[in-house]
Amino acid sequence: MLCYLQNFLTQFKINYNMIEIILNGEKTKVSNDFTLADLVNKYQLDVNKIAIEKDLEIVNPSQFNKVKLTNNCQIEIVHFIGGG
Repeated sequence: MLCYLQNFLTQFKINYNMIEIILNGEKTKVSNDFTLADLVNKYQLDVNKIAIEKDLEIVNPSQFNKVKLTNNCQIEIVHFIGGG
């Protein structure tokens, strides 16, 4: 019984600290204190080659570390591709 309770509390803590976002149309969970900079780092993206939109507004890369992700926010990340 004690083991079950410990597992339940651990799972509750993990879920409690998580939020669900929509990233390029796919639901995903991240920590509730995640910023756009954290998302960029998680996916190892080059900030010079991407644009990020949060809830239909383009975010300046200089603000990535200040913009916190919120539950059910919609994030779109696009990559710039060069060519000729």
